[in-house]
Amino acid sequence: MRQSFYQFLMTQRNPEDYEPVAEFANNAFYDQSFPKQETRFEPLSKYLEENASYLPSMTVFDTAWQMYLEQD
Repeated sequence: MRQSFYQFLMTQRNPEDYEPVAEFANNAFYDQSFPKQETRFEPLSKYLEENASYLPSMTVFDTAWQMYLEQD
């Protein structure tokens, strides 16, 4: 079974890295409401658009999502 997007995103965390996906991961870690079990694009995208003020652009999510899809 595929890991959730959140589980993947946590592998990108690095508090000392200012690359956009790393910053997204760092901030998502502190988001108590993040849909941690979700594996589908639409629910994640909707959640982030409505709730993730820490995400400067949905392009960052799109990049992270592409990385998620490309992993083994």
